[in-house]
Amino acid sequence: MAPPLLLVGCDFSSSPTARKPIVLALGQFAGGRVLLSRLEKIDSLEAFGRWLAQPGSWIGCFDFPFGLPRELVEHLGWPLQWRECIEHYAGLSRATIRTTFAAFCDARPVGGKFAHRAFDRQAGSSPSMKWVNPPVAYMLHAALPLLLAADVDLPGLHAGDASRVALEAYPGLLARELIGRRSYKSDDKARQTPERLIARKDLLHALELGATRLELRLKLTNAQRDTLIQDASGDCLDAVLCLTQAAWAARQGAPRYGLPEQFDPLEGWIVSA
Repeated sequence: MAPPLLLVGCDFSSSPTARKPIVLALGQFAGGRVLLSRLEKIDSLEAFGRWLAQPGSWIGCFDFPFGLPRELVEHLGWPLQWRECIEHYAGLSRATIRTTFAAFCDARPVGGKFAHRAFDRQAGSSPSMKWVNPPVAYMLHAALPLLLAADVDLPGLHAGDASRVALEAYPGLLARELIGRRSYKSDDKARQTPERLIARKDLLHALELGATRLELRLKLTNAQRDTLIQDASGDCLDAVLCLTQAAWAARQGAPRYGLPEQFDPLEGWIVSA
């Protein structure tokens, strides 16, 4: 009998360190429940690349953008094919990205500075060209070349090893469904308040009840629950939210994993959006 399919939820950092690592939530889907097996922390991009490339079979949801807005790419005259665009983008320095994107924004009116992907507003996600708060443009720049180098499968974007499937996720999409706009995390110790602690407890309780349109219940041990609640940065909890989205994608199955039949093959799509 084959072992259960490994599910992966990833909270990503574009400059990981031992203090602010990439967090992977690893688990399985069984009987309508998402089982968290363990949390794994990775403190360098090189180690993350090695993790992606190792042999195995998994479906993963990753909290970083898989594409840039078509409007931006067309304006800059960059390649309009996804892989060629990502390879061009990967060849730029972060300083060049910042000045290029800032010039684009400076030329646009207040209230419309950033270009958005087709689904950003409905998902509530930050524009993938944003380089601060959060620096998702740098996350894309750091992560996508590693996915390509590992030859993982990116449905609708890049055909790779079908046994390792990577999908774009956004934990905020699921969190807002459960606790609205309440903030549940902060990297700033001064802002790690009792209110955010309570929000994390409420968020986990709702996940365990399966109180989302994904109709999945999270199964945790007492120790796991304590770990997720006490992590005031929210990184571990965000990885678990991505794990839940990965379970939903796995239930939808190949080849789309819940992605719409049609979406822009340059911009990508957030799973379950």
